[in-house]
Amino acid sequence: MKVSVLGAGTWGTALAILLAANGKEVTLWSKLPKEIDGLKQDRKHIKNLPEAELPESVALTTDLAEALAAPELIVMATASVFVRETAHSIASSVPEGTIIVNVAKGIEEASLKTLTEVIEEEIPQAEATVLSGPSHAEEVSRKIPTTIVAGAKKRNVAKKIQDTFMTEFFRVYTSPDVIGIELGGSLKNVIALAAGITDGLGYGDNTKAALMTRGIAEISRLGTKMGGKYETFSGLSGMGDLMVTCTSRHSRNRNAGFLIGQGKTAEEAMAEVGQVVEGVYSAKAALLLSQKYGIEMPIVEQINQVLFENKSPRDAAYELFARDKTDEHRTVSWEE
Repeated sequence: MKVSVLGAGTWGTALAILLAANGKEVTLWSKLPKEIDGLKQDRKHIKNLPEAELPESVALTTDLAEALAAPELIVMATASVFVRETAHSIASSVPEGTIIVNVAKGIEEASLKTLTEVIEEEIPQAEATVLSGPSHAEEVSRKIPTTIVAGAKKRNVAKKIQDTFMTEFFRVYTSPDVIGIELGGSLKNVIALAAGITDGLGYGDNTKAALMTRGIAEISRLGTKMGGKYETFSGLSGMGDLMVTCTSRHSRNRNAGFLIGQGKTAEEAMAEVGQVVEGVYSAKAALLLSQKYGIEMPIVEQINQVLFENKSPRDAAYELFARDKTDEHRTVSWEE
């Protein structure tokens, strides 16, 4: 089976390693010649994946035509901000019915579309799907046991993704809730920034637990309003991904938030992390979606003020805790 992985960052590289080990014929593409040259020379990402080596069987290229030489499945592993550009550039080369698996996490700020919706818009003849969940590239590339969920509108398409990716250490579940999976994976990055900020401020485990719990409540309210299923937000691409992203040393969103909590600007934090911090790009979109659908998302509101309005992280935390008294679950009824 021929698989093309578009995007040779850490996640694209980790998935290329996994797919090659699973017997697939893999081509890994990047727009950046320097990235491909480094991988050809070292067969690994020296900085971010020093323990994971690309098999010699993985072809490396900067040529899109070469990358798209009749693959049965395409993995979209570019950063979220480049998904539309990449999808547009390959649209005329994608045959009818080709499965495109989006593994990036984000919401397009200009259109407020999820990334599978962006792919559907640019490549309507393809089957746009998603693979998401608690899955750091650093661990997947080292065969550390991981679970993830494949989302597709058709069961047979989700099953094909499951069969393609699943190994003895990489367990893949299936789901028809594409929108819910996408939103869970995207919005958790915004909450992870907030979790990192609490660490940077020197707060404790109680604070982070509160932040994560109320964060998944915000994600669930918006996600179900937009058509996602509540079960999805309590599953792998919801609570599962939120937990790992808020707590892990591998999490670029949590690490950027930590630096912001210590007093750095968002720009300084992203520069120090040295990788794309998806939560910064998703924060504005999350706020706009909350306003569009009339959903209360106080954590998202405060994160936007910290990121883009120079609000003090400590003041933002104070405002969250000083909000009006309310019930935890407004849908649970009291006895009369």
